[in-house]
Amino acid sequence: MDSHHNSQPASSHPPDAFRKAIEARDHAALIQTFAPDVVFHSPIVYQDYVGRDTVAPVLAAVMDVFADFSYVDEFTALDGKVLLFRTRVGERDMEGVDILKFDAIGLVREFTVMVRPYSAATALRAAMA
Repeated sequence: MDSHHNSQPASSHPPDAFRKAIEARDHAALIQTFAPDVVFHSPIVYQDYVGRDTVAPVLAAVMDVFADFSYVDEFTALDGKVLLFRTRVGERDMEGVDILKFDAIGLVREFTVMVRPYSAATALRAAMA
C-alpha cells in the first residue's frame, strides 16, 4: 500500500532529505535535516532529546545498532510524513515508523519513533545501553 501525494512545505529543504540521508547511512547529512531545536521522542527512553547536538549521538548509535534497515512505505501530509521501516536488532526483526513534523522551512522540528514487537524494542533498549 502506497500513500504518496505531492503536499510539502514551501522550503529550501526537500522533504525527502531525511529519508535519503538514512538510506545512505549519512549521519552528517541526517543531522542537517533537523531544526536546531528539534525534539526527538525515543521509543525506549521516557524523556525527550532536545536539540541537534543532543540528538546527533543518539542517532549515530541507532544507525550502528540497526541491521538490514529499509523503508517500506511512506505517508505524506502538508507539514510532515510517516515512514514505515523494517530492520533487525541482533536476532530480532523489528518494524517501526519514523514520524516527522517539519518547520516552516522544511527542517524536521519533531521526530518520533515507534517500534514493534515488544521483544524487538527490548532488544533495542539493551543494544543502546
